[in-house]
Amino acid sequence: MNQQRDKLRNLIDQAQGKRPASLVLKNVSVFHLTTGEIRREEIALCGERIAGVGTGYEGEHVIDADGMFAIPGFIDAHVHVESCMVTPFEFERCVMPHGVTTAVCDPHELANVAGWRAIDFFLDSARRMCMDLRVQISSCVPATPLETSGSSLEVEEMRRYVTEPLSCGLGEMMNVPGVLSGAPEVLDKLALFPGRIDGHCPMRSGKSLNGCVAAGMRNCHECASLAEAEEKLRRGMQILIREGSVAHDLEALLPLITIPNSPFLCFCTDDRNVLDITESGHIDRMIARAIAAGADPLAVYRAACWSPARHFGLNDRGLIAPGQRADLVLLSDLNSCRVEMVLKNGRIVNEELFAARGEGPDPSEFLRSIHRPELSAESFRVFSACAETPVIGIREGSLVTDFLKMELPRDGREKRCDPERDVAKVAVLERYGKNGNIGLGFVRGFGLKSGAVASSVGHDSHNLCVVGVSDADMALAVNALRECGGGFAVADRGRILDLLPLPLGGLLSCGSYETVCGELRHIRKAVKVTGCRLEEPFQTLSFLPLPVIPFLRITDRGIVDVERFKIIPV
Repeated sequence: MNQQRDKLRNLIDQAQGKRPASLVLKNVSVFHLTTGEIRREEIALCGERIAGVGTGYEGEHVIDADGMFAIPGFIDAHVHVESCMVTPFEFERCVMPHGVTTAVCDPHELANVAGWRAIDFFLDSARRMCMDLRVQISSCVPATPLETSGSSLEVEEMRRYVTEPLSCGLGEMMNVPGVLSGAPEVLDKLALFPGRIDGHCPMRSGKSLNGCVAAGMRNCHECASLAEAEEKLRRGMQILIREGSVAHDLEALLPLITIPNSPFLCFCTDDRNVLDITESGHIDRMIARAIAAGADPLAVYRAACWSPARHFGLNDRGLIAPGQRADLVLLSDLNSCRVEMVLKNGRIVNEELFAARGEGPDPSEFLRSIHRPELSAESFRVFSACAETPVIGIREGSLVTDFLKMELPRDGREKRCDPERDVAKVAVLERYGKNGNIGLGFVRGFGLKSGAVASSVGHDSHNLCVVGVSDADMALAVNALRECGGGFAVADRGRILDLLPLPLGGLLSCGSYETVCGELRHIRKAVKVTGCRLEEPFQTLSFLPLPVIPFLRITDRGIVDVERFKIIPV
């Protein structure tokens, strides 16, 4: 108690200028997100807190900001770190230089592979990290009963996380049919985290949307149209505007970013790989694009800082004000959000800061997660008595797929792909050694002329996924992933063109984010040899098994009609 009292007294004294501050930022233009004013002031820091804002402060250390703009640290309101393909320690090395000082993550990718061990790994990582990583407790492991996952999280296992201080509550509830039908196991999970439930209700409207909100879903990151987002705003939901590697929703939702709406908006990346972050930016890029498109900077920066802090109950951040956490971003240009310096808890973010944190938790328990017998070309033959075939239609830039119906080439009862009409085979293979399932179907939109592309990243159960126009190359690519423990593979004309290993749960690299960026650049070039025209083929492939986003999907159990929530024949 005495220590806390002394700490508080020191903060109060430094706020009044009675003692020199730990650090003073002088000659800085403070953007006040309360009033919208920009004022040339000084910011006095007392350790990890802001002591005061004004003039006339002395400090043990002084930084001349040379007129740069000071903004609170950015908050990524919804992210799956695993989609960056690196460990949490490498994730923060990648995103903190872009101004992100807090992130709210749902580790349901690794949890679908390893259950509660994944939750504990992320919590252990968060306790050692420089950035503030808030770990939600994954609600849908598995996401639905229409797929086979590596593990499951039941209510009793989740109960011990209810009081976890580093958690922001229940991760996105994707089983909307279970919510609306009142499935007991779903309702029990919702009841564990009242007032702290992330939503996932794409294209829900009217009374079914009312049901989701009544169940306690506080936000949604799946709004792809302005009308959808506006209706959810009227229902009291926080709108998390997403800009991931595949799903690009910012442009469609730009008119939503106004000063009156800003308290109810946040920015998030959801699923964004490290190469896209390195080359195109993170929350900083979203800010710059929104302002360039005409959005008011006050509304934009509130959505990046203050609004997510308040939404998630993180009331010690999001403003530059006395007593707030000293999470600061210094910008040379406000409109283009050009980040020059980042401070987290009053410390400058650099490699020395990352080096001082020590080692992360040992991830070796997530190695060797693929248990699947070797595949042959015969494994991918599609036999059907149906003339008409359901075909998954890719919408580039969106997670939503089209439910196409096509007549495909046949050889007796065997259906074949049709590269001339951009129709390839797609397969999802159970990889945990539980049942040996293989779901087979067809997809349009990859542009493949030859070969195959395979991935062990397949949201959310993360079975093996492969798309191709050659059965032999599909088998070759999947077998390559079996041998290396997971990742991405490209095969063409009987040989492996490239392989990106992700041995930790088949999702994460053991290497640095810089190494993964180089490997991604290389394998993207290899994909082009097959004729693939997608900018992000691997993440596009990884979302095809996600049976909670309309309209047509595929899991290890077969083709899924998402609206009817059932398996249908090929």
